[in-house]
Amino acid sequence: MPFPFRRIAVLFAAAGIAAGGTANGQDLENTLYLDLRSGRVVIEMLPDVAPAHVARIKELAREGFYDGLKFHRVIEGFMAQTGDPLGNGTGGSGKKLKAEFSKVPFERGTVGMARSQDPNSGDSQFFIMFAPSSHLNGQYTVWGQVVDGMEHVDDIKRGHAAMNGAVQDPDVIVKMQVAADAG
Repeated sequence: MPFPFRRIAVLFAAAGIAAGGTANGQDLENTLYLDLRSGRVVIEMLPDVAPAHVARIKELAREGFYDGLKFHRVIEGFMAQTGDPLGNGTGGSGKKLKAEFSKVPFERGTVGMARSQDPNSGDSQFFIMFAPSSHLNGQYTVWGQVVDGMEHVDDIKRGHAAMNGAVQDPDVIVKMQVAADAG
């Protein structure tokens, strides 16, 4: 049975109003604005699902860590990966996170934490799903969901299939910020 994101979104919206979010229910403290060359992507973070990951993503976003980073691995029909300061998939912020696996499935627009073979190796790299990928369920930490602007994710330049999605002249994150901090 597909995960009921619409029902969860309504619950999060109600919680946002109670927690001092905007009138439309958006919890600005747990919303990210991911600005790309083609426009803004709005990501609803899921602190009830992955509290340590959400806290770390917010900390890095507030430091400006993600601004200018490349979408270094982008695979058509699968996902777009970013968050590596080296731009080649081998770098991170230097702080490993313990896995926070959940029953939230990887659907279109799901945001998950990239990792190595070690489940507790998530750091700063993350990916956004273009399509459902059930083989990732329970194997990677889900920390967010795109709620607006998925068309801009769809516009991210794709990589070469023969090179595991490596992208020549990749698109970058123009700016990533916690919505509560946006001016």
